[in-house]
Amino acid sequence: MIQDDPISPGDGSAKHNVARGCTIALKVVPGSRKDEVVGAYGERLKVKVASPPEDGRANRAVCELLAARLGIAARSVRLVAGATHPEKTVHVEGVSAAEARARLGL
Repeated sequence: MIQDDPISPGDGSAKHNVARGCTIALKVVPGSRKDEVVGAYGERLKVKVASPPEDGRANRAVCELLAARLGIAARSVRLVAGATHPEKTVHVEGVSAAEARARLGL
């Protein structure tokens, strides 16, 4: 559901990886009554947004909702997969998987 996104320090040594953020696998339900992070849904995090799935509005709403719940700027959350599907993956910059789970109450 939420995984660290490690990068190498550049010397080819995987031993000294540092977290630069995390990725979150989502199940998104657009057109809901309100914006909310529902909780675990199998191997994904279920998120509901009021915005319709038109012109990327639901995708933007998901990124804004996650950013608000994580306490970070909306520009730090970006969609990396699933733009036109209910199953999406977002990258969260500057927040580890453990921090994200804690802030989301998981």
